[in-house]
Amino acid sequence: MEIKLIKTGTKDYEEMVHLRKKMLLDPFGISHSYINPEQERQHFLVGAFEDALIGCCLLSRIGDSTLQLRQMAVNIDFQGRGVGAAIVAFAEELAKKNGFTKLVLHARDTAKGFYSKCGYQVVGDEFYEVGLKHFLMEKEVVGMKDWK
Repeated sequence: MEIKLIKTGTKDYEEMVHLRKKMLLDPFGISHSYINPEQERQHFLVGAFEDALIGCCLLSRIGDSTLQLRQMAVNIDFQGRGVGAAIVAFAEELAKKNGFTKLVLHARDTAKGFYSKCGYQVVGDEFYEVGLKHFLMEKEVVGMKDWK
C-alpha cells in the first residue's frame, strides 16, 4: 500500500471524490455539493493506493497549530485491514512535519471506537452534523519528547 498526497483536478482526486460519495454521502442522502473542489485545493488530500485508491481523508487547517481530519473513507473491500489506521498515522506525521501539534475530527458514532484505538479522545458531548450523531475528538501529535 502506498499513501501519498494528491491534488485536485487529477485522476486520483476524481477517484477520491467517487469513494467519498459512495462511502460517506450517498448512503445517508447527503448532497454531493458537500464536496467543493475549489475549497479542497487549500487542504491536504491524502490517498491510500493499491493499484487504485482504497482510502482517503482531507486535512483542513483550523488554526496555526491544528488540523481537522475530515471525510475519512476506506473502500468496503479493504476495511479491517489496517488501511484506516495507516491513513491516520500518515496524517499525524504530515501534521508534525508541517508544524501542527493537534489533530481534531468529528467522528460519526460508528467510527468513535476506531479513532479511540488510534489514540483520539472525545471532547464534549455528542452533536448532530448532516443529520448523524458525531463526537468531537482530538489528539496532540507533538509532545515534549518530540522537541530536541
